Amino acid sequence: MSGPNLNLLGDREPEIYGTETLMDHVANAREQAQEKGFDLEHVQSNHEGALIDAIHAARGRVASIVINAGALTHYSWSLHDALSAYNGPVVELHLSDPKSREPWRHLSVIEPVAISSVVGKGGAGYREAIDTAINACNNSDA
Repeated sequence: MSGPNLNLLGDREPEIYGTETLMDHVANAREQAQEKGFDLEHVQSNHEGALIDAIHAARGRVASIVINAGALTHYSWSLHDALSAYNGPVVELHLSDPKSREPWRHLSVIEPVAISSVVGKGGAGYREAIDTAINACNNSDA
């Protein structure tokens, strides 16, 4: 799940976020998930309510959520509440490390409801986040 402005990856601040597009990251993550027997459904929206609706729709249907909420990470308590009501593992993901950037980025309202936060690893973070989500799903089945 991808939040506001992530559709601009590849063009927006490549010195921070790299030159790969969101669809590059999603395609790689989808391939990785499929190799491990999982399907990957991706939702991107620049609108908070659409992301909340997608989280609600995932309840009881989706094994795990990997989310890069973009700037919503820092203030969207409604997104926090929706993820808190979700009944599976949540993995927080960021290409950069928000805590090493501007002070307003240091707070994550997603982190308290996530089993893990993968930050500052660029595109490789997508692989780690998918692995973390899959491992959590496999361990909950054991």
